[in-house]
Amino acid sequence: MNTLRVLIVMPLATALGGGELMLRQLLRHGRNQGVEWMVVYLRDGPMVAETRALGIDAHVVQSGRFRDLFKRVGAVRGVAALARQFRVDLILGWMVAGELTAGPASMLAGLPNVWYQVGTPRPDWLDRMATLFPARGVIVLSRGGAAAQSRVWPARKQWLVYPGVSLDEFNPDGLATPEALRAKFGLPTTGPLIGIVGRLQRWKGIDVFLDAIPAILVRHPDVHAVIVGGPHETEPLYPDELRARVQALGIGRAVTFAGFQSNVPEWMQAMDIVVHASDHEPFGIVVIEAMALGKPVVAGAGGGPSETITPGLDGLLSPFGDAAALATSVLRYLDDPSFAVQVGAAARKRAQLFDDRRYAANVIATLQESMAQRAVT
Repeated sequence: MNTLRVLIVMPLATALGGGELMLRQLLRHGRNQGVEWMVVYLRDGPMVAETRALGIDAHVVQSGRFRDLFKRVGAVRGVAALARQFRVDLILGWMVAGELTAGPASMLAGLPNVWYQVGTPRPDWLDRMATLFPARGVIVLSRGGAAAQSRVWPARKQWLVYPGVSLDEFNPDGLATPEALRAKFGLPTTGPLIGIVGRLQRWKGIDVFLDAIPAILVRHPDVHAVIVGGPHETEPLYPDELRARVQALGIGRAVTFAGFQSNVPEWMQAMDIVVHASDHEPFGIVVIEAMALGKPVVAGAGGGPSETITPGLDGLLSPFGDAAALATSVLRYLDDPSFAVQVGAAARKRAQLFDDRRYAANVIATLQESMAQRAVT
């Protein structure tokens, strides 16, 4: 089989969330797999050097903001020129923002296009415009995401590819004990530690997590909660609102804001229970990471976690926005430690199905399949 040459259009070059992590996994494990990659970043940042360090060609084509039409048109032309220069076979738009450049660049270069919908589509102008470009298909990361994408006109062929996690990195056998890590991070070394990991955004449900703490403290007064994650540029006031909420609830002694942390496996390993309270999370890589560590998880009942967790077997699900239900789920673990251990063991087994090497292979197989089908006209 001839090598497939793929140009990826990536809107960001700073690792902020799951979409960036997934690209890094694909590039790391997708080498020497019948595909030659090139990445065009629409902003400069650390991921450019990371990509080049892997031996993968990386370019920066500044696109500016969406309202900067002159720069946007220039970026489309720049991507199309690179595609022609390096004789690529396919242009892959990464995320909606990437497809808004990749789609027209593919048309200009006369090349097939596929794009990766890493979020839950909404019927806004961004998703509608991205879907208008005549792509051969859309890669989605959950059945819920597929259903939402199907509601955006026009209908495009879809491929479901579940994301993966690094099972080597999130392996409890390769990490220090929870007690040692709590001491390392200055966290309480006694009592249950409940944690949540994610950017400080409202849809992540961190305020709901805080609202659940008082009811948990009534039955387990030695519980401590830790929030691992930094602010997001779109909601700069949210962190202050969360701190004010902690004071209003009178739970300051029981809550630690750890901020952004790069060593997430260690912070998760320190926790007894991991909470993921997002509203219709597109997939929930953090959930699988926690499961891979053998942690009992409480996750949002909508979106990706409902496809990866079997309630009562390898985790628990709780409706978004319902602090009382979230507290009840956490208490189910705290009140029955043997149940928590049982669920954690099943969770670790379940997580083995989401290896990031398998993820990269599945993406590559999807792109190869897209080249075998007739072009969309």
